[in-house]
Amino acid sequence: MPPVFRFAPSPNGLLHLGHAYSALLNFDRARQTGGRLLLRIEDIDATRCRPEFETAIYEDLAWLGVAWETPVRRQSDHLADYRAALEKLSALGLVYPAFESRAEIARLVAAREADGPWPCDPDGAPLYPGTAKSLSADERARAMGAGAPYALRLDMEAACRLVGGLTWTELGEAPGGERGIVAARPEAWGDVILARKETPTSYHLSVVVDDALQDVSEVIRGQDLFHATSVHRLLQTLLGLPAPAYRHHPLIRDEAGRKLSKSTRSTGLRELQRAGVSPAGICQLVGLGQDSLGFSKTPP
Repeated sequence: MPPVFRFAPSPNGLLHLGHAYSALLNFDRARQTGGRLLLRIEDIDATRCRPEFETAIYEDLAWLGVAWETPVRRQSDHLADYRAALEKLSALGLVYPAFESRAEIARLVAAREADGPWPCDPDGAPLYPGTAKSLSADERARAMGAGAPYALRLDMEAACRLVGGLTWTELGEAPGGERGIVAARPEAWGDVILARKETPTSYHLSVVVDDALQDVSEVIRGQDLFHATSVHRLLQTLLGLPAPAYRHHPLIRDEAGRKLSKSTRSTGLRELQRAGVSPAGICQLVGLGQDSLGFSKTPP
């Protein structure tokens, strides 16, 4: 079976140089290995994703010369797949509803910091304090029956006890220099959100389900998702899904060393195209160490 790669952008803005780099790496690996390249539209965030941005993704990738298989998998068309995975985790006793708002969580964390620093996840966000786990089944049922907003969280401690130690195969350039067999540390993320009342899935849950259903064999993505791979390996194991190899690549950064954002217009593919940059020029910008526009391909 030929290797399978995927490029999976969210249609919540226009593509920039960082997206181009990741798409081109996947496209080149697929060609080099005789593999397949899939395009996935990660549009579960209905408040930010827009059809015009999805159309722009197709147009910009075609302009770059990237070719992909059809049909394209759009996550919003497959919510039943994510519900089924969530139900499996619930049947294992690993999912619970948490009813605090973001502001309430911030207050809980602030109260706990009176006794010392509160731990943060690898992205720098404070870990969820975990107070909802103490609610009884009746209390949870009453709150949900009353229509209270909630997030469905993974009981990380119980999940880690269930699976034990985990690893993944890293083929890329990890932020800390890790390569080869890397030990996963999902506990560093605390009780991650798997779904919300209004959205039946999260990035963590949907990405592992999609990769398995699409037979993805090698995930090529930015180093900003390196640590999230620990959560993905945990969910894959709990759900009995295969684990692809991972290749995390350096990020394309601006002159100040910041990760590119879709709001940074000067690095957008549309703006560069209007400025007369060709697809070959884009390849040069993302493939060389330092260029005349000041962008660099360097690890975070």
